[in-house]
Amino acid sequence: MSPRRPARTAVTTAAVALLALAAAGCGDTGGLRGAGATPTAVSPAKLWPDLRPASSPAYPYDEATRETVKGITVPGDDIREVDPVDVVRAEIAAHPDDYGSKGAFHGTASRMSDCGRGADRARCPLLKTYYRDLTGDGRDDMALGFRLYPTNQTAVRIYTVEKHRLVQVMADNDAITGVELAGRSVIVRSPAGIVGYEYRTTWAWDQEQRAMVFSRDEFLRIGKGRHSHTPSPPSGSASAYPSAFPTAAPSALPSASSSAAPSLTPSASGR
Repeated sequence: MSPRRPARTAVTTAAVALLALAAAGCGDTGGLRGAGATPTAVSPAKLWPDLRPASSPAYPYDEATRETVKGITVPGDDIREVDPVDVVRAEIAAHPDDYGSKGAFHGTASRMSDCGRGADRARCPLLKTYYRDLTGDGRDDMALGFRLYPTNQTAVRIYTVEKHRLVQVMADNDAITGVELAGRSVIVRSPAGIVGYEYRTTWAWDQEQRAMVFSRDEFLRIGKGRHSHTPSPPSGSASAYPSAFPTAAPSALPSASSSAAPSLTPSASGR
């Protein structure tokens, strides 16, 4: 037996005795105290239990978008080497029904000639391009925005690189007041029809879909507005999808108003 063990035992016994005396001289032993009556938990009341399931989605909304961009090469699989102007022009070429002379966004196609060196960049619809790893593969992805004319909306696109090809993994058109990134999610803020409120739509990266998936649509109070007799849903609840062609003017991507949003690395050639 070690000669130190009896000495350690004696010290431990003395320390226990001192703690006991200190506890006896204290009026509050640190025990639990009652906080009063607890409200009884009530489970949700299920309405119309015999209601037949809907045969179609609630909204005509694309939950996920994936599209390989034709005609665009990615040198060294580095998405920063891709020219954003070429990417927008490739989309216009691939969707003539949207950007053609009779399309809803025909004005965007004509203004793309003002993008590039020596052009009237004030008329160029392309916004500053940002880079951030949104897919979790350790490589930069591209957040691209451009104005849509004559609808006065903003197009938000997310691109990644897969097997040496550029792939669009998110496409959203809306009247936009700001765009923010949080982790692997894209948050799009849009004006609501009621003063003092806004829509916030969240798109999150989904590994199985290999795309940014529509995950949440919120209707939130952001300031003082006129009184409305129409009740609004609480924060975090789903709301009706806003009009496809809102009239409010969008702003540049991204929003600089959120201090919680991670910083992005802008393109050296972007506006």
